[in-house]
Amino acid sequence: MKVIGIVGMPGSGKGEFSAVSAELGIPVVVMGDVIREEVKKEGLPPVDASMGIVARRLREQYGMAAIAHVCIPVIESQNSQVVLIDGIRGDAEVKVFAEHFPDFILIAIDSPLETRYDRLKVRGRSDDLKNISELHTRDERESSFGLREAMGLATMRVQNTGTLDEYRCTVRSTLEQIAGAS
Repeated sequence: MKVIGIVGMPGSGKGEFSAVSAELGIPVVVMGDVIREEVKKEGLPPVDASMGIVARRLREQYGMAAIAHVCIPVIESQNSQVVLIDGIRGDAEVKVFAEHFPDFILIAIDSPLETRYDRLKVRGRSDDLKNISELHTRDERESSFGLREAMGLATMRVQNTGTLDEYRCTVRSTLEQIAGAS
């Protein structure tokens, strides 16, 4: 099984990357959904602060790769030769996936802070941010999990600085090249 991981700062375009992947028939496992499900189970409000509390607690209890370990059976249960993992947050997760899946490829998505903030303002998820200082705070929290280190381990980089159509075209060609998707 070929496993493609994507990593990027909040609002960089991971969700859109996943959407293109799904359109090509590549199953997507979203790591953030594991955290959102835990927030829901605990009866916490579905906001960014709750996501941070739960993510930090899971990592404190089970180690920095806790969420990756939870995702492995979900990935393996996909009936596909290629699976995409959306939302890797740390280098420990990258190491777990690379050890478990010999054909693992990591793609980093690069996008400037202001561009990411503009996207998050209109995305409409309950855990989205209200101002750019909240994005700085979230970037720092995510970085404390090893996000910047994970991005440094990427075998490929995709720039997301143009239009949505340009980005989708880049993602499609990248996936077709890697996965042989049509």
